[in-house]
Amino acid sequence: MTKTSRRTFLGASAAAAAASAAGCAGEAGRKNAAAGKRNHPLDGIARPNLRITDVKVIPLSYVDPKKNIWRSANYVVWKTDGCITQVFTDQGIVGIGEGSPYEGPDYIKKYTEETIKPLVLGKNPFDVELLTCRGTESRHARAPWAGLDCALWDVIGKAAGKPVYELLATDNEPARTIRIYASSGVEHEWYNKGDQFLIEQALRHKEEGYDLFKLRTGTSWAYSKMTLAQYIPIMRRLREAVGPDFKLAHESMGGTGVTQEQILKEFCPVLEELKFTWFEEAPGGTDVKDIDFFVQLQEALPTVRVSGGERFRDRFETQIWLDRNALDIVQPDTNVAGITENWYIARMAHLRGKTLIPHNWHGGGSTMENAQLVAGIPNREYCELNQTHNPLKEEIFKEPLRVVKGAMTLPDKPGFGMELIDDVEKKFPYEPGSYQFRNPVIR
Repeated sequence: MTKTSRRTFLGASAAAAAASAAGCAGEAGRKNAAAGKRNHPLDGIARPNLRITDVKVIPLSYVDPKKNIWRSANYVVWKTDGCITQVFTDQGIVGIGEGSPYEGPDYIKKYTEETIKPLVLGKNPFDVELLTCRGTESRHARAPWAGLDCALWDVIGKAAGKPVYELLATDNEPARTIRIYASSGVEHEWYNKGDQFLIEQALRHKEEGYDLFKLRTGTSWAYSKMTLAQYIPIMRRLREAVGPDFKLAHESMGGTGVTQEQILKEFCPVLEELKFTWFEEAPGGTDVKDIDFFVQLQEALPTVRVSGGERFRDRFETQIWLDRNALDIVQPDTNVAGITENWYIARMAHLRGKTLIPHNWHGGGSTMENAQLVAGIPNREYCELNQTHNPLKEEIFKEPLRVVKGAMTLPDKPGFGMELIDDVEKKFPYEPGSYQFRNPVIR
């Protein structure tokens, strides 16, 4: 089946898109709610007299005893960070969320407590869109706003007595149990039997009950003299090992030295031959100047889907890519864009027959909010889960989210339904500095 035959969208009118984006604005939202229709997550939800009294950020780190968690290109990751935003209210409700730790937990803490906090004190959390719509901010500054946005949705859910995913499901049934795919392929070393390690890893994830494994290109190709001609047979061996029905996805070829022309003419046919499920985030990431290449990928991959968008900040940035039909799968992250913007992005993608599978590479805070998004939208398929060792995924919560046979069941409690352990910052004290250093093997 081709991608074209899977697309059922024939063209949504501008009026329909505008109506969707209008959400629950004013009298229209109230009329929709009265008629039993919900165009927005807050349609028909009673608005309490609730005020924000404080906003705090808890930076966290897990430091690997061997300082060698995973490896990619020419660097080694020695620690993982977390960054939990807390919103306190005058009724004792406390919400939690996470902005992307890649932007630096110390920076997020400083920006949130010095810039964001004075702007939101005394405000009602139900004004989440007015309080967090900062699409013009730099990508660096988006992380603090995303942490706030997600924490406000936790407050809203708790105040409304509903899980966030139920609020997000405006005209579809939510799915409390969602599918998870194994995201890894960053531990194999081409200078140390990397092909064998990669295949064994894929088989291990299959044995664990996952039905999809996403891999990456491993350590420096230049150092190990890896070439596309050598890499393609490894991909064939990988497919043979996992069998025809196990799903495979591939991340970017960026940093390998493989050119865009080689990707289109040599690598894409192999992805088709081996029936990969998607090809993600090709060189150049999500910069607008690279849309033309993504459109070329669409032509070169008639059945393999093209995905990307982990750095999208808002619906407006995403629309350019959707209008050009550059992506089959949109992959924004709640710790970059927040839940509010990602709900809109999901609706826009759904109108065009596209799937939303969020990027989710960090710890438990990000998984908590991305999983709620997936459970609440109509065009769900998977939620990503980083398979590298990271205690921040589960050990920061009293009742952590867990994966059983490739599926995750979310709490049925209000908000995110998650509660931090006591003194979490003492168990995982923040360690300043970059999470990576140059791989000592690679000179």
